Amino acid sequence: MLLNHEKYQSSFDKAMACAVECEHCAEACMGNPDMVKCARMCLDTGETCRSLATLMVRGSYAIAPLANACAEICEACASECEKYDMEHCKKCAQACRTAAEAYRKIAGVGAVAA
Repeated sequence: MLLNHEKYQSSFDKAMACAVECEHCAEACMGNPDMVKCARMCLDTGETCRSLATLMVRGSYAIAPLANACAEICEACASECEKYDMEHCKKCAQACRTAAEAYRKIAGVGAVAA
């Protein structure tokens, strides 16, 4: 029988990778008045990804509904980051899309066209 952290290991890794890329993007965008929305979205997205990762380790009953919400949050962040041609935004958007795909699988919800 798989332990919780083993069952969700791949999704956990994607959640943490997304959180890291979001933090990097937010840090790079801070201080630029044109990038405030991007930075804030990245900070919020990173936080939700870390929260979901924690619930995965615990095997919480709330994983599926939070995964569904996190997928939506990641998609929104990716859409915002994709508006910009900076490398950190591109990396963040890709990590968000990858995480959202994993989260939708956990939530049992089909991928939504962006």
